[in-house]
Amino acid sequence: MGSKFIAIAFAGGFSCACALAQAGGALVDQTQPRLSPSPTLTPEARGDIMMARKMYREAIEAFQSDNSKTAAVYNKIGIAYHQLQQLNLAKKNYEQAVRLKRDYAEAFNNIGTVYYAQKSYRRAIGYYQRALKLSESASIYSNLGTAYFARKQYKEATEAYQEAFNRDPDVFEHKNNYGTLLQDRNVEERAKFHYYLAKMYAKSGRTELALQYVRKALEEGFKERNKLTEDPEFQAIRDTPEFKELLALEPRVL
Repeated sequence: MGSKFIAIAFAGGFSCACALAQAGGALVDQTQPRLSPSPTLTPEARGDIMMARKMYREAIEAFQSDNSKTAAVYNKIGIAYHQLQQLNLAKKNYEQAVRLKRDYAEAFNNIGTVYYAQKSYRRAIGYYQRALKLSESASIYSNLGTAYFARKQYKEATEAYQEAFNRDPDVFEHKNNYGTLLQDRNVEERAKFHYYLAKMYAKSGRTELALQYVRKALEEGFKERNKLTEDPEFQAIRDTPEFKELLALEPRVL
């Protein structure tokens, strides 16, 4: 399935459950893990502990033993199945979460990540857009951009990435998000993606990162080198020695 990386964006949730192979998009859970010091733990708290330890099957068992499962618990069960690459079961639990909580942006986003992993990009876009109507988070905008990019809708992808960047200027530097953005892309597409990142960073005045991604794009054989000398976003860095040095490099593919 290509580069097989994914990010899990747990804003205030399972921050340590942060690497998932062979799926698509940043998963979201904004609930606080219930790591209670009490000797008598609830099923949800036990499940949270198992998730933190990456013991996903045990986490599922703990969550499912909860007789009063909330939308948040179903979302967590979905994430655990997602980690195990059991995507249909993951989607089933995300869908139960949104049945219980119709404004559950994180669960709508996570359904989108299932469709993305299954290469159903149009459906993924639809669910990301539904999630964004409820919560305009950087992670969800980044997921939307990634789905557009997969459909080669580069204008829409760039706009979504820009929205993500506006909300979190470091959204593309989070290690796991970066892996998500590159999965399933060939060298030519990675070069184009790095070019778009370079443009965003150059436009925002983050010269070091702009130069870093220009280098990556060129190393991956970016074919439209004339854009680097013509696009207005690069005007501020075009006369720097570093930029001139990069343009002088012979095209090569890693």
